[in-house]
Amino acid sequence: MSVRDASATLLRQGLQALGFELGPDDVDRLLHYAELLRRWGKVYNLTAIDRPEDVIRLHLLDSLSIWRHVRGVTILDVGTGAGLPGIPLAVLLPQRQFDLVDRSAKKIRFVVQAAIELGLTNVRAVQTRVEDFEPDVRYDAILVRAYGSLSEIWRQTRCLLNEQGVVLAMKGRCPEVAGELAPGARLRVIPLRVPGLEAERHLVELTSSH
Repeated sequence: MSVRDASATLLRQGLQALGFELGPDDVDRLLHYAELLRRWGKVYNLTAIDRPEDVIRLHLLDSLSIWRHVRGVTILDVGTGAGLPGIPLAVLLPQRQFDLVDRSAKKIRFVVQAAIELGLTNVRAVQTRVEDFEPDVRYDAILVRAYGSLSEIWRQTRCLLNEQGVVLAMKGRCPEVAGELAPGARLRVIPLRVPGLEAERHLVELTSSH
């Protein structure tokens, strides 16, 4: 079995375990994105993860594990880096609009190129610091992966939410989450299961307490 065939099998099994109903091109588009990550990764310092199966598990399936908790239509991915979790979610949730924000020009250049190659008309990439971001909408959901403490996340993003909006912060072990505070927010910790990963993953849902 070729590396691509093995990656396709791993990805398809993981997506089915997460409950996705796959379109005819979904696996191919996600594999294309994984190949772009590996190809551009070293030059653009996108990720230290290089093995194809690790890219599938640690980037794609990890990003997609939150999909059932993503509310609404307007979604903001803060500190997106190489487009994670925004691009994998945008592939499989085409009816939703994803704005991907990062301060790094080279990472946003990669996100723009990836969106073009994948034909993602529901992705907009913006180079800016989240503190300086002034969108023309307020978001239904804000996604954060590997970015700061809960208090910092809430302080920087709550002004970008609409009244019913939610911040979804992807975290690791539950004890680390339990020690964090986000003044003015209600916290709900949701265990996640990422197919093929033994490591703990949790999603912290933050909503306004007022």
